[in-house]
Amino acid sequence: MRIIVEKDYHSMSKKAALMLSSQITLKANSILGLATGGTPLAMYDKLIEMYREGEVDFKRVQSFNLDEYCGLAAENENSYHYYMQHNFFKDINIKAENINIPDGSSSDLIQECQNYENKIKQSGGIDLQVLGIGENGHIGFNEPAEKLNVATNIVELTEETIKANSRYFASKDEVPQKAISMGMATILKAKRIILLASGKNKAEAIAKTVNGKISTQVPASLLQSHPRITLIVDQQAASLINQSELSANCYLEIC
Repeated sequence: MRIIVEKDYHSMSKKAALMLSSQITLKANSILGLATGGTPLAMYDKLIEMYREGEVDFKRVQSFNLDEYCGLAAENENSYHYYMQHNFFKDINIKAENINIPDGSSSDLIQECQNYENKIKQSGGIDLQVLGIGENGHIGFNEPAEKLNVATNIVELTEETIKANSRYFASKDEVPQKAISMGMATILKAKRIILLASGKNKAEAIAKTVNGKISTQVPASLLQSHPRITLIVDQQAASLINQSELSANCYLEIC
């Protein structure tokens, strides 16, 4: 596990954008796993800037998003379809047919999960997966639990996650209680993974991810088992990391 500590959110986001750009430079038809939420926004802004300056080309890239709320149509402003289109896709040259996001408004959500999982496999698998992390250690919408879903599936959101996401809705009552999410095995099959975290409110989750035991109660801790995982965090998110308790395969870089 490589842990890169940048001084602030802007520096962290630039580093992440450069890593995605490098991936596309090395493999023009890269399969990218993408995340939503507040954390990746500046990374997407930087990638748009790099695209406009001719530094990266998305025309052969294929993308798979981590998750989508159940019950929201793609045009709903709170859907992740809308988020990705509004914050990233409309400003780059990715082809519409290469964009993949679960359909949370499907009449058969179980079949939608199976179809999505199959499409990831048929693509050859994700080359680089971008992740955020919840305050409770969830990744995608894989919430702390005794057991975690292996493949793409329907998940119940915890009260903590619903509360955290309510800032994007008019009220907490409008936040969907279910979502489609890639499963943990699907995420861990990615050839490379980047996890982003910013702010003091993510510090405890990051500490449990890198210092704690692997546990389904902290889904992000399962990333310790991945051979090519990079955490890019700002100083606040890294503030509770205990360097003396890092495992031998962890490399800490303070920029």
